[in-house]
Amino acid sequence: MKEKEIIAYLRENIEPIEDNIYGNSYRASVYLIDGLYLPCVVFHNTDKTVELAIRRFKEEQSGKGFIKSNGYEEIVKSFVTRGNCVNLFDVASIEKSRFALPISVLKQIRSETSMSWTGFALKMKDGKYFGFGTTFSFEFFHLPETYSIDDIDEVINHSYVLKSGELCSHKIAYPDHPDNYKDAVIYRERPFFVCYIDNL
Repeated sequence: MKEKEIIAYLRENIEPIEDNIYGNSYRASVYLIDGLYLPCVVFHNTDKTVELAIRRFKEEQSGKGFIKSNGYEEIVKSFVTRGNCVNLFDVASIEKSRFALPISVLKQIRSETSMSWTGFALKMKDGKYFGFGTTFSFEFFHLPETYSIDDIDEVINHSYVLKSGELCSHKIAYPDHPDNYKDAVIYRERPFFVCYIDNL
């Protein structure tokens, strides 16, 4: 699949996540040229990431960075050795991802529930509730097997769902999870790959 075709597909079919750091991000699924299926891939424009890397390199070299020791080396390591990346030239085809919650749903999720944890529930059109949670990543989520993003009816913030299907409220900024949290079923964030494209 050619770069122009991928860009056209993303712009015409995928609602972007607007990000001040990385610019517009497009979430999709892809097949690679060897047939491997990757259900969760985020497409970024290369420019914003390159600008961020150069800025962080300069900050650390000038001593104005945030990392106390070996700052420059740590920033270089962060940009060149971490994260899951797929090459654009390895993408054979692209489609919508069933694990990307719609932007309209993401915009309804409000702040952290507790330190480094955001919990919320989704009510489906059939009236059933499912609990979700993440430490920091909102790009993709596991979903109940027989449901799709089109089944989502309502977002209930700072909530969780027990194995029995009961919806429970989680106190905001509560330092620990409630006692019955051990009986909750939580659909977590999914790991994903990033693919960089010029001119996206």
